[in-house]
Amino acid sequence: MRDFWFKVDKTIRHHGQQALRGLRGLWWGVARPAANRPIFVIGCSRAGTTVLYKTLSASSELGSLNRETHDFWAALHPLAEKNWDTHALSAQDATLKDRDAVARYFYTWSGNPRWVDKNNQNGLCVPYLQALFPEAIFVYIKRSPGDNINSLIEGWGKEGKFSTWSDDLPAQVEIDGGRYTKWCFFLSDGWRQYLNAPVEEVAAFQYRAMNEAIMAAKSTVPTGNWVEVFYEDLVRDPVAGFRAIFQSCQLQFDSQIEDICRNVLETPYDAFGEIRLDKWRDGRNRERVERVLPIVRTTALQMGYTI
Repeated sequence: MRDFWFKVDKTIRHHGQQALRGLRGLWWGVARPAANRPIFVIGCSRAGTTVLYKTLSASSELGSLNRETHDFWAALHPLAEKNWDTHALSAQDATLKDRDAVARYFYTWSGNPRWVDKNNQNGLCVPYLQALFPEAIFVYIKRSPGDNINSLIEGWGKEGKFSTWSDDLPAQVEIDGGRYTKWCFFLSDGWRQYLNAPVEEVAAFQYRAMNEAIMAAKSTVPTGNWVEVFYEDLVRDPVAGFRAIFQSCQLQFDSQIEDICRNVLETPYDAFGEIRLDKWRDGRNRERVERVLPIVRTTALQMGYTI
């Protein structure tokens, strides 16, 4: 009987939420509330983007879907229409139709004209996003190459989680001699050269491609709308680190948010094992990571890391 009423409650809530979204959509069609300084979390996959996004999502001042939004963005500009070359979008790809679609989508789902978003590909699309929303704030989280590449390698071993978008990829993936057969995370220019490469080379390529794209796009964004944070600073002192981010995003950092930040490392989001720095040095991928660190040295230096 208890299970029955649980299912009834769940069904009622589901249909209630659907109805609420429908009403919001109707309201948006009448009032057309503009997106108000949306926040985009950007960074390489496995760099700490999820913990940053989830923590920002806890703010009562922001709307959030609390999930990845890849499918929505991909529907606006399907990869197939770009020959599956890259997830990157330029300012020339931005249209008023896109702006309206995005503003309506996030308002309908969150009920707030100010919202935060994150997905694996947005770092390649900063010029596009900035053209859509010139007032948007970009929060760029950086992670040291050793730990980030190590986590990317681990992520490639979880194809069911990070490759669901690539089922129709028109290419045969045989990374690491065929150990990995689905492409994970994102596509950037040149990805086809790595279809048969060792997984550590693929991870290094993705680390370099994403961070270089973000750093190149920085000049298109007003200084006051650009926030950079080192993942390592959030691990060492999450309260101080997140307080600085919230302040830069013009968000209140109240006692409730502070409590969340104080305990954020104890309840990690999407982490592979315990959270600690330089984890790669005593992990199973150490030799692989060491082999490709020279490939990303220049990029890491530009990001503020030394190898």
